[in-house]
Amino acid sequence: MIKNYFKTAWRNILRNKFYAAINIIGLTVGLTVGLLILLWVNDELSFDLFNTKAKQIYQVEAQIGTGTSKQVWNGVQAPIAPYALKEVPGVQAAVRLVSDYDYSVFKYKDKQLDAGDNGNFFVDPSIFKVFDFKLLKGDVNRPFPTNQSIIVTETTAKRFFGDADPIGKVLKGDNKDNYTVAGVMADFPENSSIKADMFFSIEVKRKQYSGKDYWKAMDEDWGNYYTATFLELQPGTSPQSVMDKLTQIHIKHQPGPDASKVKYLSQSLTDIHLYSADGSASGMQTVRIFLIVAILILLIACINYVNLSTARAMLRSKEVSIRKIIGAERKQLFGQFVIETVLFFSIALILAFGLIELLMPSYNYVSGKQMHFDLLNSGVWKVIGITIAATLAAASIYPALLLSSFKPINALKGKVSLGIGNAAFRRVLVVCQFIFSIGLIIGTLIINGQLKYIREKELGYDKSYVFAFGMRDMQKNYEAVRTELLSQPAVKDVTSAGDDIVSVGSTTSDTDWDGKIPNTSFLIHPINIDKYYLNFFKLKLAAGNGFSGMASDSAHYILNETAVREAGIKDPIGKRFTLHSTKGIIIGVIKDFHFASLKQKIEPAIFVYQPTCWKMFVKTSGKDAPHAISTVQQEWKKYNPDFPFDYSFMDEVYNNMYKSDQRSGTLFNIFAAIAIMISCLGLFGLATYTAQVKVKEIGIRKVLGASVANITAMLSKDFLVLVIISILIASPIAWYAMNKWLQDYVYRIHIQWWVFALAGSAAVLIAFITISFQAIKAAMANPVKSLRSE
Repeated sequence: MIKNYFKTAWRNILRNKFYAAINIIGLTVGLTVGLLILLWVNDELSFDLFNTKAKQIYQVEAQIGTGTSKQVWNGVQAPIAPYALKEVPGVQAAVRLVSDYDYSVFKYKDKQLDAGDNGNFFVDPSIFKVFDFKLLKGDVNRPFPTNQSIIVTETTAKRFFGDADPIGKVLKGDNKDNYTVAGVMADFPENSSIKADMFFSIEVKRKQYSGKDYWKAMDEDWGNYYTATFLELQPGTSPQSVMDKLTQIHIKHQPGPDASKVKYLSQSLTDIHLYSADGSASGMQTVRIFLIVAILILLIACINYVNLSTARAMLRSKEVSIRKIIGAERKQLFGQFVIETVLFFSIALILAFGLIELLMPSYNYVSGKQMHFDLLNSGVWKVIGITIAATLAAASIYPALLLSSFKPINALKGKVSLGIGNAAFRRVLVVCQFIFSIGLIIGTLIINGQLKYIREKELGYDKSYVFAFGMRDMQKNYEAVRTELLSQPAVKDVTSAGDDIVSVGSTTSDTDWDGKIPNTSFLIHPINIDKYYLNFFKLKLAAGNGFSGMASDSAHYILNETAVREAGIKDPIGKRFTLHSTKGIIIGVIKDFHFASLKQKIEPAIFVYQPTCWKMFVKTSGKDAPHAISTVQQEWKKYNPDFPFDYSFMDEVYNNMYKSDQRSGTLFNIFAAIAIMISCLGLFGLATYTAQVKVKEIGIRKVLGASVANITAMLSKDFLVLVIISILIASPIAWYAMNKWLQDYVYRIHIQWWVFALAGSAAVLIAFITISFQAIKAAMANPVKSLRSE
């Protein structure tokens, strides 16, 4: 019986090639795009789940400050880990990761390379017991036999040693320190929040504490928030109770007025990738949006199938009636039509698999991922299974119920009617399709508008054609190097600073000033600069003066407007200000500029004078950039012959801050276009069917004098009304959703009325073109052919 069902279904496809093609194309494209999006969503949701203890691992975060100056930091103090193990019940293990900035290149024999793109870390030896990072060679219980032991990834080992056994080989870091390879770990999974190329023992970091300054040892340094600290908790232990205990320990070991302004928070390992340190769901919101887009595209494809199946039900009424008369039960007919849908889906799914395999490299490039469409992977089949089950149910049940419900006698007499209800249902489905599509068009316009705003917003400084690099030994001869570079026509200006202007990282609360209210929480970003910095970046002073380069500038400070405002300093020029126990006076106030992501508000900043800082910035022009880079490289080789010249343009650094948003925007554009295409495909099929059903009416109207324009308008009117209804419903829904998305940005566009007008006009125009193609064709047909059977 099943075999006959498939045979009949196949014959029906061959008999109605045009409608079958529309259905198969719509389903194929819908399934392809839906599965691609769901694979992306599944990948995002799978981050860090390869760790068997993922639900027991929490990262410790520090909430610093109160009120408007409150911030949440990923880094905490080094003592948190040992004290958690010693004094907090329920903590089974602790791991610290500290970024290594000590070495930029490593040498093995005659081969000198950087470590890789993932960076190097000082880590506790417990890392391989807490996380499921595979140690292929080496001892899990004693991964670092000595302080000079390192562990490298397979890829890093291959780069340095080729196919030779890396164990025991010696790498020299920056031509000064030797490290012996004691282990090789598997490359980190793509869905790991933690990635590295090399691990050093945390003991190397511990040795950097001389014991002569304020903090005598690393495990007693409660002032520096620089370690990523993870705790493995016993099952059933409350993370909140652990954090409360750590807060009490902090107050005990760092007493003073600022102690009460520090609070420790926990973030589950499984949340790190999609949630920010402060708990905001920026990444998760993107995942939800794309999940909704995937569901909408699959629904649009299903609606196409349902619409065409039900619209053409009249043409199959006699077939169903004859089957019933010769004994077919309704459940058998229901099964027949479900099998027909299964056959359509099977063909579409096979084609979708082929398309996915073909598109996967391009999709990975656009999305910035390394996903694999492996049909032997259970995770892939989980996505496929859920998608197919849901879409098959949505597309098969209603048409099968409708087609199996005909009354034989009425059908054979030609009196069958699907009724107003069925036609209304189809209209509702068309409206739903275009609500989804118009919503996606509006979303695309708003996302593109925000991304354009980010690219073009006036930041308060000039970063165009500026490249930067760490100077190393050039710093000792900074003024001489600067003079030499400025003698070259390709170099327009040179300055130095302690941080990138597009993303300033350091923060402190160690400040004091005239009139400061006791116990006030105030966080500020210190930026070390030379005397050329303000002019170089065209930063504008609101009051006072910049640095002159005199010795007295070591006791001078320049604040930004936000710092002056939040500190409550009136007439700041000449007022006392203390930073890290260094007393000075405010000589200038700089106008606010954006030195962080536009997702953050401008925060207080203080500029500190240094005759030369570690990072050099060089300004050139578009046509002179290659020559400028070559000129700087020649100077570099004079002072750093053993190190590669590594630079980055500020425009690239700035754009990289929004790379994830740019990728999401590109994908959203593509998916919105595909949704419109699928909707129009269905609309084209319905318009064709309508013209086919009304062929005699069209013939009579033409005989009575109706023009092509009259008939085209008649056939198009009903569909265009549905599109207009869709616009009215989609607009407020899209406004609400996109307004919520924009909340992630402190600096954002305002949603204008013309966005909805443009999206609506585009939808009407696209729908009209789709419908009118078939309507004009029907209107221009010879009425004699359609009426000669009457």
